Parts: sequence; C-alpha cells; structure tokens
Amino acid sequence: MLRLRGDNINKYSIDQFVNATEKSSNDGERVRLEKERFLEIDLEGSIWTKMGSMVCYYGNIKFTREGVLEHGISKLVKKTLTGEGMSLTKAEGTGKLFLADAGKKVSVLYLKDESIVVNGNDLLAFDNSLSWDFKMMKKLSGMVSGGLFNVRLEGTGMVAITTHYDPMTLKLTGDESVYTDPTATVAWSGDLVPDLKTDVSMKTLLGRASGETIQMAFQGTGFVVIQPYEEVPFQMSSSK
Repeated sequence: MLRLRGDNINKYSIDQFVNATEKSSNDGERVRLEKERFLEIDLEGSIWTKMGSMVCYYGNIKFTREGVLEHGISKLVKKTLTGEGMSLTKAEGTGKLFLADAGKKVSVLYLKDESIVVNGNDLLAFDNSLSWDFKMMKKLSGMVSGGLFNVRLEGTGMVAITTHYDPMTLKLTGDESVYTDPTATVAWSGDLVPDLKTDVSMKTLLGRASGETIQMAFQGTGFVVIQPYEEVPFQMSSSK
C-alpha cells in the first residue's frame, strides 16, 4: 500500500502511485461510493446533481443548468425567498459520472415510499423519480442572516448527501426532544417538523453569549443526522 508521508513523499514510482490510487472496479451497482469522497453513477437517463459537483465522466452525458421555471413558479418563488437556494444541474445521457463536493464524505440513501429533508448545502444528487420541494424555516429567517434552506424529497429513489467527516444519526422515539446546532444538522426524517429554541438575552445583544444562541428542536418519532462540523457560522441578523 502506498504511503505518502514525511520525507518519503517523493520516493514512490509512478506505477506505485497509480496502482495505489486507481479507481476500484465496478461491482455492477448503478450507484456506488468510490473511496468515500466520490459518488460514481452509471447513468442511463437523467439525474439531478448539485451544480459544480461533477469532477469526471465517461460516455455521452449532457449537463444542463436548471431553467428559471423548470420546476414551476411555486418553487421559483420559494427559491427566491431563501436568498441562497441550491442551484441544480441535470445530467442526462449514458455513461459513468463522478460527483464530489469539497472533499466531503458521501452517503447514499435509498427511499422506498419514504421522505427525508436535507440541508441544501449537503444535498449532492438525487434520482429524477423523487418528488421534491424547497423548505425554509421562517422563524429562523427572521433571526438569522440567510435563514435555513432545506429540500424535502419523497417517493422511491436514490439520494446522496454529504457530510464533513462521519455523520451521526440520532433516533427519536417520542419520549424526549433533541436539540441540534442548525449548522451541524444535515438531514432528518420527513415526518419530523423542527422548531427553534433560542436563548436571546442582553448578553447576546452585547456579544457576550456562549455562541449557542439558536438550536433546532426535534420532537416525535424519526431520526436526525448531524455532522461534527459547523457548515456556515450563523450571525444574528441586524436587519430584522
């Protein structure tokens, strides 16, 4: 196995490097992970991807940025209101497609007549067979610059999400609530409707708070996926 470290970083031949980092053989699955950071898709038809996530492809694949009214006026209005909505690219054709996002770890989920809500920053790709819609927590948008933009997906098909480092899933049984940092919250089951817990005081306004001013509150039966990383630091909005 190739080890690149310390003074030995240049002491390996080209053949050794190629053999150690070569893409593994395909096991016949349509969607698979390649070294945990790449999503490999055997494409026949079309799929939605996060804009800018394509890193390589083989074959005859066409990439088209979503049109202004591609998903209807309702989604256009919601996306405009979020101010920072995710932009999508449709990949269609036949070939092998590789996706990645800033070196984040990729997880592939398969929905079977189920639903999930994913943070817009953490949605890498999803099958065209899934129905989806933009969601935004209105209460949060009034307190935090930029709000919180999410995508709800439901039906049957594949969803690829990304996380900084390994994700952790918290199961909820309805017995107690769980509170998460919005910037570390990746996804949650579609039956859950998060609320917000705030700790706004004079110390907060004077900049002397702990920094954990806003949390997402989940209660019910389902799951919440978090990551050991704060995606985008929140700042209290000064315009509202």
